[in-house]
Amino acid sequence: MKFASSAAVLSLAGLVAASSLNIPRQNCPEATRFGVLSVSPTDTPLNPGDNFNVNVDFNCGINNFGIVPKFLDYTIVVPAPNNNGHEQPIVLARRTLAAGATTDTFTAQVPHGFYFKDAPYSLLLTNNYPIKGTDGSEVIVQGGVYAGLNLNTTNGL
Repeated sequence: MKFASSAAVLSLAGLVAASSLNIPRQNCPEATRFGVLSVSPTDTPLNPGDNFNVNVDFNCGINNFGIVPKFLDYTIVVPAPNNNGHEQPIVLARRTLAAGATTDTFTAQVPHGFYFKDAPYSLLLTNNYPIKGTDGSEVIVQGGVYAGLNLNTTNGL
């Protein structure tokens, strides 16, 4: 009985002490670990040669998951299962994140590539980042996220 009473008192004391700490709660879903990608405009279809804006927020990935990009690949793709193998990825850009930065923002131009009519295109960000290998050496691994890309494909193949 004494043990149960002591355990209850200590548990209550621990709860009170923990609740008095002013530690901010982080709202950082695991899905954001490779970056939060957005593209604009999204309301009007883009034609080859049109400019569009790309923004990626790496704050959660860097500060909560320790994923610091070494380089970033941006590719226009038709994701599976909608890609039948004929829609080749179109490389848009390879970029590096400035030292200490947690965002990457730039203006891109839709390449004059071959697009397939009515295919659902997306922008794929591939975040290439280092981890420690089994011997402590650097190993580059990848993770990626998509954002919808509204392309005018009415004159596509």
